[in-house]
Amino acid sequence: MSDTSEQEQPQAKEQPRRRQARGERRIAQLLEAAARVFCTTGYTAASTNAIAREAGVSPGTLYQFFPNKEAIAIELGDRLVHDMRETYGEALAPVDPATPLEEAIGSAIDRFITFNTEHPVFFALMHGPDIPGRMAETHDQLHATLIGRIEGLLASLMPGATPADVTRTAHICLGVYKTGLELVLAHEGAERDAYVQEVKDVLIRYLTPLMGDRPGRD
Repeated sequence: MSDTSEQEQPQAKEQPRRRQARGERRIAQLLEAAARVFCTTGYTAASTNAIAREAGVSPGTLYQFFPNKEAIAIELGDRLVHDMRETYGEALAPVDPATPLEEAIGSAIDRFITFNTEHPVFFALMHGPDIPGRMAETHDQLHATLIGRIEGLLASLMPGATPADVTRTAHICLGVYKTGLELVLAHEGAERDAYVQEVKDVLIRYLTPLMGDRPGRD
């Protein structure tokens, strides 16, 4: 009896793990399908039926994991925000004051553009006119944190600026980036690359007079 129970116990533990793994794969499948639908139709026009159809499952299967499309969008948004926080943590770390402005701006923009081009649903959800549920609060928190990170980067580039100057400059930089990002995402290939370079050039030309004497300047 004891030998049999000892043999059955590992199997009993393994089954829940397998079910959990299958559930996680199904959730990932549904979230990927939802991302495609939200990018194509927008959040408001999207439906759970459309998401289920895109995922190749029945609506009943979808409802086993999510009660409605808002829950799907919130889960998707939470995961994207987590990834985004890691991205801007790397992209907007303070830099050595000796770093050329073109290098500092170019590196940060490249990381952000790469994230958004790999996850276009982030822009569709976070910057669309119909942000669902609590995602509006998440977006506001992300915006505030992002401004703080940009201020930290600018403070390392503008050591003589006042806090008010740095904050104002950070808001302008983020506004320029968001406007440029919309144009970047609307194009592909070489034309997209050209728009990315334009965004960098605009920011560099705006910031250059504010930087004072820096490496690479005449």
